[in-house]
Amino acid sequence: MKLRRFILIVAVIFCGALQSQEMDVMTYNIKYANENDGENSWSVRKDWITRQIAFYEPDILGVQEAVISQLDYLTEKIGAYQFIGVGREGEDAGEFSAILYKKKKFKVLKMNTLWLSETPDKISKGWDADYNRVYTYGLFQNKKTAEKFWVFNTHFDHVGDQARLESSKLIIKKIKELNTENLPVLLMGDFNLEPETEGIQLISEHLKDSRMMAKLVFGPDGTFNAYKFDQPVTRRIDYIFSNEKVIVEKYAVLSDSKEMKYPSDHFPVSIVVKFSE
Repeated sequence: MKLRRFILIVAVIFCGALQSQEMDVMTYNIKYANENDGENSWSVRKDWITRQIAFYEPDILGVQEAVISQLDYLTEKIGAYQFIGVGREGEDAGEFSAILYKKKKFKVLKMNTLWLSETPDKISKGWDADYNRVYTYGLFQNKKTAEKFWVFNTHFDHVGDQARLESSKLIIKKIKELNTENLPVLLMGDFNLEPETEGIQLISEHLKDSRMMAKLVFGPDGTFNAYKFDQPVTRRIDYIFSNEKVIVEKYAVLSDSKEMKYPSDHFPVSIVVKFSE
């Protein structure tokens, strides 16, 4: 009888460990390290933005505009993270669309960085874009629950209308190509597109906007503040999308400020999710 009870208790504990756990996910354009930005220079902002990330401690964090020195600084100061990604000029050169993850919690099964262009495997600029643009993706596994999930992070061009639309098509096509096991998918980034635009509408035909799916929504509608503290933030260009395998519990745009200044010209978008079976 005691043995049977022991086996039952072990089984309950084991099943509980394998159940989906809540996960905090964030996307954040941290603004590249430009030392000609006066009071908004990286040297002024870096400790503040590092503390902000450390306070919210997302399990998965997609950053945009980060250069290698910023990524090294963040991962050194916040020792919980490692990152995957390649700079848009190749290897460590240029801005990254990197994915930071808690190294004790997750392992990376697959990863890659591709260019948003007609030749995605090569360092290249696509269509009418002003700059080279990339997206990084990874297949992650939770070390405790064994759950696997895909994360995609990107930064669309700020000039090229065609480039943004074609970039949406390219990423959706890649997600379909990779996700043959119908695993949970998260797509995040600075899309430089507002909700009514064709590129966002195209993505929304395949993935769901986490703001629309969340049980609880908090914070301003807009995500791009342009460092203008005295003006309303209305432009919503940063998103986290997900497929039907992701349950979005909470969504927030985090408008933290200090002494009437923002840590970046974008607000981070943060969600709390769990995965359905």
